[in-house]
Amino acid sequence: MAIAIIIILVFIIAVLTIYNMSIHRKIQDFQNLHQKVTNLNIIQDFINIAGSDIPVDNKIKEINNVIIEKYEVKYSTIVIFDGANYTIRASNVDRKHWDTLSSLHELDIFKDSIETTNPKYITVNNEREKLPYQKLEFGRAKSAVFFPLYIDNVYIGYWLIESGTPHDFDNIDITVFETAKENMISAMKSVNYQKTLESLVRKDLYSGLDSAEYLYGEGKKKVDQFISSAVCMFKITNIVEINKISRELGNKVITHISDFIKRSISDNYIFVRYMGPKFVIVFCGIDTNSASEFINELKESAEKLDIKLYNEDYSVEELDSSKRTPKRKRKENISVSPTLGFVISTYYKGTGMETVLKALESYIDDENHNVNEVNSI
Repeated sequence: MAIAIIIILVFIIAVLTIYNMSIHRKIQDFQNLHQKVTNLNIIQDFINIAGSDIPVDNKIKEINNVIIEKYEVKYSTIVIFDGANYTIRASNVDRKHWDTLSSLHELDIFKDSIETTNPKYITVNNEREKLPYQKLEFGRAKSAVFFPLYIDNVYIGYWLIESGTPHDFDNIDITVFETAKENMISAMKSVNYQKTLESLVRKDLYSGLDSAEYLYGEGKKKVDQFISSAVCMFKITNIVEINKISRELGNKVITHISDFIKRSISDNYIFVRYMGPKFVIVFCGIDTNSASEFINELKESAEKLDIKLYNEDYSVEELDSSKRTPKRKRKENISVSPTLGFVISTYYKGTGMETVLKALESYIDDENHNVNEVNSI
C-alpha cells in the first residue's frame, strides 16, 4: 500500500513538474512575444520621430526620451562625434556631469569597445565603489553599458545607459539594447540627412532668395502644415539671349524678376531660386486652379517690365583686328523685357517634394512643350 502511494506521489510530482515546465515555457514565449511587440512599438516611435517636422536636435532628444521610457533605464546619454569634437546631443543626466560623459572615449576601458564595435558593461560590487569614469559623483550610477555608434562603418559617437544599482544589467539580454541601438542609428541616418540639407541652404547672390535646399528642410515643415499645396516652377526663357547681349544685364533681370515676384506674392508662400533661370513658388494650402489664375496675372505683369542697363553700369571691349589688342567700344543704354514660362502641379503632404520638382523641371526644360503659357501637370 505504501509503495502504491509513493508511486502515485512520484507520478503526481512528475506531472506537476512537466506542467510547471510547460507553464514556464509559455511564460517565456509570452515574454518574448511581449518584447517583440515592445520593440515593434519602439521602432514605430523612432520612425515617427525621424519623419516628424521638429528640428534635428529635438529629434535626437525625443529618440532618447523613448529609450528612457520604453526600456525603463535610469539614465541615457547620446554623444555624437563630428570628426573633430564630441558633443552630447541628448541626456537626462545633470549638466554638471556632461564634461565627463562627453570624454568617455579617452578612457582605455572604452577605447577597446570603440575599436571592436562591441558594447562594454561595467559595474561596481557595493555602494562605496564608483565607476571608472566617475570623478565628483558617487551615488548616481553604479552600473553602465557603453555602446559605440556606427553609420555605414563610420564611427559617429556612442550611447551610454546607466543604472543606480550595482550589477543591475548582469542578467539583461544585451541583444534587446542592440536592437534599440540599430533602430536608433536608422532614425539618426534620417536625422543626419535632414541636418545636411539644412546646412546646404544658402542665400542666392543676385536674387536674395533661399536656395532649393530650403524646400527639403524648413520649407517642407511649412508646406506640410497643409494637406495639399500648389507648386509652381517658372523659367526666364529668354535669359540666354539676354546674356549674349550682356552678362550684367542678365544678372539685373534675375534681380528685378526676383524682387517683383517677391513683392507680388504673400509672405505665407515660399519663393526660392531653384537653379539658374528657374525659380519655384509654393502656394501653401492653395489648389492649382486658384494658383493658376494668379500666375496668369503675375506672368502678364512681369513680362511688361522694362529692365534697363545704363551705359555707366557696364563696359564693352572688342579686339582691334590689326593689333589684336582690346580697344574701347561706345556704350549704349540697353533695355529688355523678360519672357517667363510657368508650369504648376500639386504637392500632397508627406510625399516627396523632390519628385514633384523633378517632374516640373523635366516639363519646363522639354523643348516640345510651350512653356510660354501656364501649364498644369
